[in-house]
Parts: sequence; structure tokens; C-alpha cells
Amino acid sequence: MRNVPYVDLQRQFAAERDEMMPVIEAALARADYVGGAAVEKLESELAAFLGVEHVVALASGTDALIFGLRALGIGPGDEVITPPNSFVASTAAIVAVGATPVFADVLPDQNMSPKAVAAAITARTKAIMPVHLTGRMARMDEIMDLAERHGLVVIEDAAQSIGSRYDGRLSGSIGHVGAFSAHPLKNLNAAGDAGFLTTADGDIAGKVRLYRNHGLVDRNTVECWGTVSRLDTLQAEILRLRLARLPWVIERRRANAALYRRLLADAPVFMPPCGDTEFNTFHTFVIQVDQRDALQAFLGERGIGTAIHYPVPIHLQPAALTLGHGPGAFPVCESQAPRILTLPVHQYLEPDDIAYVAEQVRAFRP
Repeated sequence: MRNVPYVDLQRQFAAERDEMMPVIEAALARADYVGGAAVEKLESELAAFLGVEHVVALASGTDALIFGLRALGIGPGDEVITPPNSFVASTAAIVAVGATPVFADVLPDQNMSPKAVAAAITARTKAIMPVHLTGRMARMDEIMDLAERHGLVVIEDAAQSIGSRYDGRLSGSIGHVGAFSAHPLKNLNAAGDAGFLTTADGDIAGKVRLYRNHGLVDRNTVECWGTVSRLDTLQAEILRLRLARLPWVIERRRANAALYRRLLADAPVFMPPCGDTEFNTFHTFVIQVDQRDALQAFLGERGIGTAIHYPVPIHLQPAALTLGHGPGAFPVCESQAPRILTLPVHQYLEPDDIAYVAEQVRAFRP
């Protein structure tokens, strides 16, 4: 029986060890722990990679969402439209600034439906937060058109989509703010929590730089109330090293996804098609299939690691009860939740691994 892990962070470290350890040792020898040149260099390199004016490094992608909302003036009494099938951080960030999350249902590809967004806009709507789920970007042309017509701001939850493109434009460069995660499971991953915010607006970037460091403009002057969300120097050094390899990571994941699509083309599974305007980076490779739980168990028995992103929609979570949504509120999202299964797609898989996984999916009989 073949072993195909869902992720392989140990192999990543083994491949990078000889280059990474001297960088880490040098930072430790400098006693360089917080902020400094490494963080500034990372911000500059990320800005160049993403084609944006400003990048602000932070301790997490969740903080990037919260600070982005706050810098855009979103707060109590405001509504923010977002999908219900994301990781909880997107909705939690809206709640954290005192605003109200308003959900819009999704399309067959799991990304937010622009028509559902249009139907959800009210006089209290102040922002739209699309989530580029799985590394596939939402339909940003339609979303930005809606935002412009209604005078709204757009926060891209780009946690899963670094390097993805929609109609030639990079994730995090289209909305007023982009929020990225560099959690260990992301395509660009730190050795712990990390994230960053992107924007073309220098005023927004300036505000977020204050928020991340107690609102301090110097050691003794507090311009606004902030918190601590500084990116550690060690994480910055690791991310700089890994950013240089990110094009290879994306290439490998896209190749693995393309092979899955070919080998599972006539299998009884749904794989969202890739449109001409899309360049998907496949943070995850999600299929939709009947008898999902049975298939997951079947694959596990055969040494194949899988995951589910995400089994319970946000609007049906206990924390969301006060929002007043019950089963049936968002039928497309809810119909997908028991059918979605994430197959391994990481960059260290070999074609034989993909072939084995596809063979076992095809062999499954409910």
C-alpha cells in the first residue's frame, strides 16, 4: 500500500534545511527577533511579487482582515457581505470590528455568487469580502462593478490564493485591501502563524503599521489604539527564502491538479472547471462527491490523507446562531458541505502518487 500524506512539511524542511539553517542562525546571532531589515525586505519583495504598492507584514492573516476592515472605517452598524463556506476567520474578523456579517450564497465552484451579493446589499452595507477559496479567485470583475455602483469597499480574503490571477490581475491587487495568510499549510508558509496586508492606498498602509505596534509613532507617542501583531524576524527570513521558491510551488501544484483532472475526467466526481480568465494556484484540490465520508474512510484505509474544507458552513456554527440563519438559508453552500473532499495536491507529490489517489477514487463503490 502506498502512503500519500495530505501535507509533507517534514519533506519541505529537509529540502530547505541547508539553505534555511544558516539564515536562522545568522538572525539568532544578531539577536534580531522583532521587526527590522528582514521584515522590510520581505514587504518589499512581496509587493514586487504581487504587483502592489504597499505590503504590511503581520502576525496572522486574521489580523490582516481585522486591520483592513478597521482601516477602511468598518465598524458597528455596518454590514459586510461574505460567503458562508470559508474558514471562520473571514466572518470572525467582521464581528471583531463590531460589524455585521451578511452571507451570500456561492457558485458551483464554491466561490461567492455576484448575483447573491447584489441581492444582499442594503442601505447598511459598507463592504464586500470575497474569499478566494482553494486558490481560485472569485469573480472580481462583477464584484468590483457592484462595489463601484453602490459606493462600497472591497476586502479580498486572499489567504488561500497567493499568486492566483483573475483576468490577468493578481490576487490581493484588485480590491481596496488584500489579506493574506502565511500559516504553515499555505502555499507560501511560515514556520508558525504569519500574514500580511496589501493595498494601493498609503494612508491605509500607514494606519495598519500603527495598529500592528500599539499605535506607536515612536517609543513614547501613541497616535491611536493598537495591539501587537508584529511579524517575527525569523518568520520573515523563512518567508523570504520560500517566496523565492513560490513560483515552483505553484507550478507543481498546478501540474498535480491538471493530472487529477485528466485521470478523474470520467469518474463520478465534480471538479470545478478552470475558466479562461482564471489562473488557479490550488492551495487545495477539492472534489465534490456523493458518499463523501465513506470515500474519505476508503482512501484513509489505503494510506491516502485527505481533509474537508469545511464540513459545517459558518452560518450553521453555534457562534452564528444570533445571526438568525437556519438550515436551507444558503442552499448551494449547504448542498456542497456534505460532498466536498480535499485530495492531497502539495508540491512534493510525484505523478505516481496522483495516479494512485485517482485510481483509488475511481475504485470506490458506495
